[in-house]
Amino acid sequence: MTATLHDVARLASVSIKTVSNVINDRPNIRPATRERVEQAIAELGYTPNLTARNLRSGRTGAIALAVPDLALSYFAELAAIVIAEAERRGVVVLVEQTGGDREREIELLRSPRLKLTDGLIFSPLGMGQDDVDRLEVTYPMVLLGERIFDGPTDHVTMRNVDAARDATRFLLKSGRRRIALVGAHDGEVIGSAGLRLKGYREALDEAGVAYDDDIVGYTTMWHRANGADSMRELLRRGVDFDAVLGLNDTLALGAMRALQEAGRLVPDDVWVVGFDDLDEAQYSIPSLTTIDPGQDWIARTAVETLLARIAGPSEAPAPQLLLADYRLVERESAPGLR
Repeated sequence: MTATLHDVARLASVSIKTVSNVINDRPNIRPATRERVEQAIAELGYTPNLTARNLRSGRTGAIALAVPDLALSYFAELAAIVIAEAERRGVVVLVEQTGGDREREIELLRSPRLKLTDGLIFSPLGMGQDDVDRLEVTYPMVLLGERIFDGPTDHVTMRNVDAARDATRFLLKSGRRRIALVGAHDGEVIGSAGLRLKGYREALDEAGVAYDDDIVGYTTMWHRANGADSMRELLRRGVDFDAVLGLNDTLALGAMRALQEAGRLVPDDVWVVGFDDLDEAQYSIPSLTTIDPGQDWIARTAVETLLARIAGPSEAPAPQLLLADYRLVERESAPGLR
């Protein structure tokens, strides 16, 4: 016979209400009690009746996640963490790819498909600050990324300027003076590229090193091919540099490949630093020094914040800007002072 809530409560020697609180991840439950209930659930193979629970609550038990492109490793890893965290909390995730296209992103915000979910975690790429009013929606939403700030929703993001500044400082303190940058977007101010370029320039100014646009590689997308092509162009022009800062890891890995093809050794001739700390960064040859921008925290906090909004009171607190901590992960491509 299928195990019931009563069976779990009886085996764990707790009330039905306590079992329900554990299943719904309510706070203020003693760790020992939570562990006992979870053991009873596992032993009995109990599965909550989500359909009945959702009918009672008026919720679907699903949330949506909209990202530009799962072919980009950062968004694939982000989606995996969001799905795992939501699953831990008994929620299903429906994933949408927008292609980073502004019109598709705007269409998604008013799509009837969202009625199948209780809220949205939204990472736009095509939309910009001028679209901030479009985030005035009738359902709970958490914003990710760096395209729109000061909007009407909770916003979970990374410290792009600070992290890029510290990555550049690291290279400068290690004796690098001609630091090429790969992945800039022409004219961008708000957005990952613009903010990371700002941090790079601030570190140069701080160290008294002149900014040189000749060693800045401009791209459109942030794929490996773009990083490799941008680096090949810098090499073709014969500009002098002793380090590379890739504005994400895939750009840095593409640039590193182009350097190796040209006979430039990493790190003997050129140091390379990336940004994102993708899983593949630790397995490249050489392994990639990079910025860990707090992706795990961002994904888990986005889920937690959205679910709190879904379950929250009618008089909810004002939208929050939640910023992740970051750290520099030293590996073989830029070994630092070790």
